[in-house]
Amino acid sequence: MSKINSMLDVGKRSMMNSQTALQTVGHNIANKSTEGYSRQRVEVVTNEPVTSGRLRIGMGSKSALVTRINNEYLEKQIGKEQANLGYLGGKSDAMMRVEQVYNEQSSKGLNKYIAEFFNAFRELGNNPESLATRTLVRETADFVTKDFGRVHSQLTEIRKDIDQQVITHVEEVNAYSEEIARLNEKIQLIEMKGEGAPANDERDRRDLLIKKLGEKVNIRWAEGEDGMVTISAGMSALLVTGYDAKKLVVQETSATERKGEGNVDIFYLPSERAVPVKVTEQFTGGSVGGLLEVRDQVITDLMSNMDNMAFTLATSVNEAHMLGFDGYNSKGGQFFRQPMDVRGSASNMRLVDSILEDPNRIAAAAQPNAPGDNRIANIVSQLQGVKMMNDGQSTFDDFYNGVVGQVGVVTRRTNTAHDSQGDIVKQLNHIRESISGVSLDEETTKMIEFQKSFDASARLIRTADEMFDTVLNLKRY
Repeated sequence: MSKINSMLDVGKRSMMNSQTALQTVGHNIANKSTEGYSRQRVEVVTNEPVTSGRLRIGMGSKSALVTRINNEYLEKQIGKEQANLGYLGGKSDAMMRVEQVYNEQSSKGLNKYIAEFFNAFRELGNNPESLATRTLVRETADFVTKDFGRVHSQLTEIRKDIDQQVITHVEEVNAYSEEIARLNEKIQLIEMKGEGAPANDERDRRDLLIKKLGEKVNIRWAEGEDGMVTISAGMSALLVTGYDAKKLVVQETSATERKGEGNVDIFYLPSERAVPVKVTEQFTGGSVGGLLEVRDQVITDLMSNMDNMAFTLATSVNEAHMLGFDGYNSKGGQFFRQPMDVRGSASNMRLVDSILEDPNRIAAAAQPNAPGDNRIANIVSQLQGVKMMNDGQSTFDDFYNGVVGQVGVVTRRTNTAHDSQGDIVKQLNHIRESISGVSLDEETTKMIEFQKSFDASARLIRTADEMFDTVLNLKRY
């Protein structure tokens, strides 16, 4: 009788194993399209056998664990490469915006306006007494000042847009950190109560959030023996420790050498009452790092170049113009408003009011009462070919073309690197999918297998029940 009972126990456990396996298969199928999900399998082990005389009789099997098929090294590699992809993506998006500011092909740009300005002075040299030519000089000069302002304004707008993107990314970082801290607590509670049973779904979700966090900012993380992860951003911002999540805050700050007035900085908030710690410079990776690099390095350098160019152009034209005499035989004054400092010259570049109101105030002659004198007009027109930029190594045209070329090179290089990095991430995700992903064909096969196993276990129980009936009916004979 005891052996028949054992058969019933074996059949019962086998049915439970098949039922657990079938439920796990269904869970896999339901999560086939879930981002970050790892395929799960039931680990079945042999049940402890019993001794009967000289015999060691098996007692079937039991479900030990439900594990996830996961390669930790591959997951870390994907996280690292996705962080690089996030950095290149942020930088690429911002650089494409910057490139449009200097797009000389689709619209007339600063280089053409400057060329027209000097050509107008050449025309004035050919016909210094013509009011129409003087008006042309004034108009082309006004276009130059407005286009310097346009470049500065558009770069400033890109900076503001980058600030908004940084704010959005930081909000997402805080949300990810809070959820990771909650998952830390949940994972620990599940695995403590479950006597070591892994919290598969919670760990999948946490791994995914860590990857997404790494796409936003450069992080370092480690998992402790208690199953909880600790995450730090930059060098000193401790985002997640155990059950606690710390916040990053974004605030507008005053201008620095590399940052514009009113642009944002990122601060780490160790606690609600603590003094925020500035950590902007620590974010060199992820999409935030790429955006900050464009804002604080690329755009800052471009604005500095435009300021240098505007300051040199205004100063050199003014120096030549003040040597001459205007159409009223008066001593020439400033042509452009002389900037007091290099910084801000592009945004503040203007024609002087007297020339705006009366083009006869333009000085073309080198001496008074000399009709047809064009020497000052010729001097100004020749400034186009004088090497005044880069410590006397470049003309205005060469300098500006160099700036535009550098923007194009950086943008193309960043886009190429971003595309290549995207291919790397896709390849790694394909490898992960082949290891941890859900195959409907495989799960269907497993489903049929476990269904047949369940039917066979039920048949074993039915057979044991019939044997019970046979034994109980022995008295009748």
